[in-house]
Amino acid sequence: MFEFEKMIAGQYYNPADPELRALVTSSRAYQKAFNEQEDRHLGTEILKEWFGSTGEQLSVKPRFVCDYGVNIHLGENFYANWNLTMLDVCPIRIGKNAMIGPNCQFLTPLHPLDPEERNAGLEYGAPITIGDNFWAGGGVTVLPGVTLGDNVVAGAGAVITKSFGDNVVLAGNPAKVIKVIES
Repeated sequence: MFEFEKMIAGQYYNPADPELRALVTSSRAYQKAFNEQEDRHLGTEILKEWFGSTGEQLSVKPRFVCDYGVNIHLGENFYANWNLTMLDVCPIRIGKNAMIGPNCQFLTPLHPLDPEERNAGLEYGAPITIGDNFWAGGGVTVLPGVTLGDNVVAGAGAVITKSFGDNVVLAGNPAKVIKVIES
């Protein structure tokens, strides 16, 4: 199994692998091109070429940072405000009609707790999957392995450490349900 396959499967992998380093180098070139692009339409075209998949309507403000880009899958009508970070060692999937506030983070990487394994440079990750109609306030952090249902709102500063179903408002650190959204 190649290191990329191990990585996206959530298994231990070696981030120094030449194939992965080449993907990181490519991603950095895309990041530079996107973050320096003043024409938002051309910036959107860069994202569509770079990411694993996107909807037709997509708007992301700079500064955008990620590991690879190819593991990011965004639905139709995706909007992200300033300073979005998506560390995509595993897939990040977000459904349609997402609104992401400034300074949000979607983090899939994990590191071993055992110091010898960690010091050896081994890493692994867990995917993030989010349904349709997601709204994240400023400074929301979504951690590895989280799955969120449809119609989820995450209040500013929430740190989402576990999965939640549909129609909820989350807040706090760690995030908890503070309200159920009535249909």
